[in-house]
Amino acid sequence: MKTVKYVECFWPLAIMNKALAATILVASMSLPVGAQTPSIVVASTTSTEQSGLFSVLLPEFKQASGIDVKVVALGTGQAIDMGRRGDADVLFVHDKVAEEKVVAEGFAVKRLEVMYNDFVVVGPASDPVKVKGNDVVEALKKLSAANGPFVSRGDKSGTHAAELRFWKMADLADKQGSGYKSCGCGMGPALNMASSSNAYALTDRGTWLNFKNRGDLKVLVEGDKRLFNQYGVMLVNPAKHPHVKAADGQKFVDWVTSPAGQDVIAGYKIGGEQLFFPNAVK
Repeated sequence: MKTVKYVECFWPLAIMNKALAATILVASMSLPVGAQTPSIVVASTTSTEQSGLFSVLLPEFKQASGIDVKVVALGTGQAIDMGRRGDADVLFVHDKVAEEKVVAEGFAVKRLEVMYNDFVVVGPASDPVKVKGNDVVEALKKLSAANGPFVSRGDKSGTHAAELRFWKMADLADKQGSGYKSCGCGMGPALNMASSSNAYALTDRGTWLNFKNRGDLKVLVEGDKRLFNQYGVMLVNPAKHPHVKAADGQKFVDWVTSPAGQDVIAGYKIGGEQLFFPNAVK
């Protein structure tokens, strides 16, 4: 009898627990979509990710806005194509000519400048082709004449677009020499190839400062004003792609160009050296 009374005493409690669990489950299933953490997709150049900038920038934005950011890091050309297709909400890239074109085509809203750094030419410390200096065009002429080893990204990225401009300035658009190799890859893999083969390469300084597999490579050409590297940010046009998260995407654009976002960019350093210099103008 004692056993029966013990079971009977707890039987209503078991029923209540089951009912409560069912209520919680139904309530959780009926939560409005708006209660989920908002998120956006930012299509960006590999340099903003491989430099480590996003690892400090995005947590600060999340804290300020509550919005998660998924970054798709590609060459600038591919990132801009994502915007054309409506596969991203925001573009954060570094090829001003291509950026202005996608705005003119109506696939992106107003382009805003965010920050800048510079490109550098790296190569073996012994510098067998003797390119060292502050003239990128003269360096490429020497590489072509000597058939020096050079690794190009060849991926339609902002860095690749800049490299092609420099070859054109040297009147060597199709005469880079037999040592020229195109990898069709990101900045990190291109630098790995250059490091393993003691070749020269053009890189943005931010990725270079965060690159750990330098081997015998060092910066050989820098300081040429033509090596200036500007970054821009744009909202993908919701008039072209209505599913674009325009409100949350605009919050990112506004924040990264605001004093708060600009301070985070300015504060990002490696070994005491600043990687990017904010220059947003509202």
